[in-house]
Amino acid sequence: MKASLRSRQEPRRVSNGVIIAAMLLSLCVLSIVKARYCSTPFGKPDDQLKEQMNSSIRMETDDDEPAPAATTVGVSEEDAEEDVEEDSAAPVPKVTTERAEKTAVVSGAGAGRKDKDKGKGKKKKPTCFMTSKRSERCEAAGDIRVVGNASTIYIDSLDREWRTKPYARYHDPVAMTHVREFVLKPFPADAPPPACTKNHSVPGFVFSNRGFSGNLYHDYTDVLVPLFLSTRKFKGEVQFLLSDLKPWWVAKFRPLFRQLSNYEVVDVNNDLEVHCVPRIVVGSDFHKDMGIIPSKAAGHVSIVDFKRTLRDAFGLERAAASRGGATGAGKPRLLIISRKNSRRFLNEREMAAAATAMGFDVRIAEPDQHTDMSTFARLVNSADVMVGVHGAGLTNMVFLPAGAVLIQVVPFGGLEWLTGVTFKNPAADMEVTYMDYNVQLEESSLLEQYPRNHQVLTDPYAVHKQGWDALKAAYLDKQNVRLDLDKFRATLRDALSRLPPAA
Repeated sequence: MKASLRSRQEPRRVSNGVIIAAMLLSLCVLSIVKARYCSTPFGKPDDQLKEQMNSSIRMETDDDEPAPAATTVGVSEEDAEEDVEEDSAAPVPKVTTERAEKTAVVSGAGAGRKDKDKGKGKKKKPTCFMTSKRSERCEAAGDIRVVGNASTIYIDSLDREWRTKPYARYHDPVAMTHVREFVLKPFPADAPPPACTKNHSVPGFVFSNRGFSGNLYHDYTDVLVPLFLSTRKFKGEVQFLLSDLKPWWVAKFRPLFRQLSNYEVVDVNNDLEVHCVPRIVVGSDFHKDMGIIPSKAAGHVSIVDFKRTLRDAFGLERAAASRGGATGAGKPRLLIISRKNSRRFLNEREMAAAATAMGFDVRIAEPDQHTDMSTFARLVNSADVMVGVHGAGLTNMVFLPAGAVLIQVVPFGGLEWLTGVTFKNPAADMEVTYMDYNVQLEESSLLEQYPRNHQVLTDPYAVHKQGWDALKAAYLDKQNVRLDLDKFRATLRDALSRLPPAA
């Protein structure tokens, strides 16, 4: 009886197994089909690629410095104004407690560290520690002697060495390879420390303008905003010790430095002084791209406070935009950011004519070697609406008055996630009204470079999956745009409606 029952159940078990296997196979096939054919080509890139690229938004910087006379916006932008890019090849190191403790061993660039004081039974506050995955800060007080040309800082209170690179881009090894490393050392046990040749009564603050600085986007997101965030609390009583100093770069931003420090910037790597300070800070804090989180900042400062400091530094008069323009009774001003290389407006004159006919006072900005930073800052500050194709030039939104409208022209190719993290997200905190203008295929020069059935035109998402280099080459390096004038007029009408009314 039992044998007979078992013989009847065996086929049923086999049948059930076949059904389950078929269902699993069908699910696998459906998943593959969905991933290949159902994903929108304009959607977000896959998580791994997006993480790689979002982790390292960067540009290609020319390491060669301009001629000494090149202290203007035009020259620095010609030499360094590339594109806001990301490095898909740069892995993102995870800052974990395990990593922080292991890196207490003196090797390579500094990272989050915890100094175990086993003999005392409690942990001593580390001299150097990560403030985010992008930034490390080292702090000490006491008898401190900075030998800049040796990139060495002697501190009497240390019991071991620490190493650090004072640039807020630790997640990007490509950038950090160009940044000079500083060694923080205890006083020598068998010899006196270097004798002071220049004494300072205020704290010293060490930072670098190497990495990707020289590109306007990186100037602000990697150096200037973190510098403001970290040093405003000193109320000017701080001595800047700049590593890897580029003279033209310092000249460009000197008005801002004078707002943050009452003392001239020291070229710490190239002078022969031993600078003695009562306190030292090496490296800036970092919160987010082009932004500050007030709840985490000393004094709860915000990016609006940074913009206010810029206005004071460059003597900018306009605090707020309006439909009445700078006078309140005139025309709103439209500023078109022009580009010389890729992502140019192919019908720039027609755009300007269309905007003029709508009642805008139009300016086209193409900074050159004769345009200094203060002049260009004033031009941007006079604008009520600013429009430009995605690129470092849009960083000038830091000079826009409150309530102004920024229109970012997003190139064809599903780049909304990239344009969002670089300019869309920061705009709201800066009290700037943000608008997208998404370029359609018919408005892109790519239509003239590829056949209609080419993958670059039909499936941008597939190009994204090939990595950052492929995406950049296809949609950033080779693309120019010819805006649809009817669509452009509609965008301007929308922008006009968003401006604050005339006083």
